[in-house]
Amino acid sequence: MSFQNKTVLITGASRGIGKAIGLRLAKEGANIVIASKSVEENPKLGGTIFSAAAEMEAAGGKALAVQCDIRFEDQVQQVVDQAVAKFGGIDILINNASAISLTNTEQTEPKRFDLMYDINVRGTFFVCKACIPFLKQAANPHIINLSPPINMDMKWFVNHLAYTMSKYNMTMIAMGLAAELKKYNIAANALWPKTTIATAAVQNLLGGQMLMNMSRTPDIMAEAAYYILSKNSTQCTGNTFIDEAVLAAEGITDLSKYSVVPGAQLYNDLFV
Repeated sequence: MSFQNKTVLITGASRGIGKAIGLRLAKEGANIVIASKSVEENPKLGGTIFSAAAEMEAAGGKALAVQCDIRFEDQVQQVVDQAVAKFGGIDILINNASAISLTNTEQTEPKRFDLMYDINVRGTFFVCKACIPFLKQAANPHIINLSPPINMDMKWFVNHLAYTMSKYNMTMIAMGLAAELKKYNIAANALWPKTTIATAAVQNLLGGQMLMNMSRTPDIMAEAAYYILSKNSTQCTGNTFIDEAVLAAEGITDLSKYSVVPGAQLYNDLFV
């Protein structure tokens, strides 16, 4: 499946996994719409929509950087309108933007709960809604939500109930849309990593440099997304994918190049 001139809208694409997916598809000639908040660089996070756009274009694609906070529907609509005006449509949507707070119930402040729900759940839902009219017109339309397989074992809830609920909601959106949009040949899937991924969230919120050294680079998620999006949208929908399994299905089992520290012991992700 060629990505030449396909338009890919990615939320949270100024850094991390979102940016890596954008770069991978830009390399194939795709148009990347970077819908993120960062217009000035935060030293702790790195990257802006503009620096990401420059990298996408250097990789071989075209890019459109639009400042967007997906909590606000008018900003979401503005991104979609600008994407369609510049590139003529939307072929692929990647819901990557996410908020995280790994707190138990007593430690979860309302503003943190609201932030996770406004971005992870409400934001993802309404970005999908805004893109659906254009995905209906695309040749091989796909939605990928960056969220984990749903497992109701209590161990996935015990340490961070609010966060787990919000991420499972993202997966429910993907599964629900897979059924709802099947008649339009729009695929919807969830994708999640087997191990922790070396991103600002891991560095700043989860485990610092020690955990970064036990992680894989975002490139493994980008490669997995590439293979999912290469599939026929009528045949590849309603799945909760793990990056390793996607690559294994393609015959790729040597994943050593994705380790931040070659040969280091890897740390399993929160939901795996």
